[in-house]
Amino acid sequence: MDVIVFYIFAVITVLASIGVVSARSPMHSVMLLIVSFAGLAGLYVQLDAPFTAVTQIIIYAGAIMVLFLFVVMLLNAPHEETAYDERVHPLMRPGPMRFGALLAIALVVELVWALMKGNESGRFAGGATASVAAIGRLLFTDYAFAFEVTSVLIIVAMVGAVVLARRGEPR
Repeated sequence: MDVIVFYIFAVITVLASIGVVSARSPMHSVMLLIVSFAGLAGLYVQLDAPFTAVTQIIIYAGAIMVLFLFVVMLLNAPHEETAYDERVHPLMRPGPMRFGALLAIALVVELVWALMKGNESGRFAGGATASVAAIGRLLFTDYAFAFEVTSVLIIVAMVGAVVLARRGEPR
């Protein structure tokens, strides 16, 4: 039974993620990303990590997606405009498309390396049995700087969205 539930959540997550990158409307992409996050939360519950699942829903599907929706609605972008031929392979497209394709390849290499590294010891660092107290202690001691840098990056993204959305005013 657990295997069937796992495959249901996995299929939901993968299909929603494919929909995120293939949707023409930014609003549809954001909504599909919420579905993808919900599927990930279900997978975390299957891994016996309920704290991570709840954190996934509250932080990502809640706060971060509200920020994304705010930015999409603020920019008033009804659809994505592309100035390239979609039949051309991403590595052959100019500028950002090539960079994005190279980042995707780097992500796949990193994921394969991480999975191979996890299989050497038989378990991943931290394990799935970490308590909420241990996660909190790590977050506010060893990873406090990364936590604060992330909050600053989110604020910078919001300010950047407001600046970009501002209509052309005379100086």
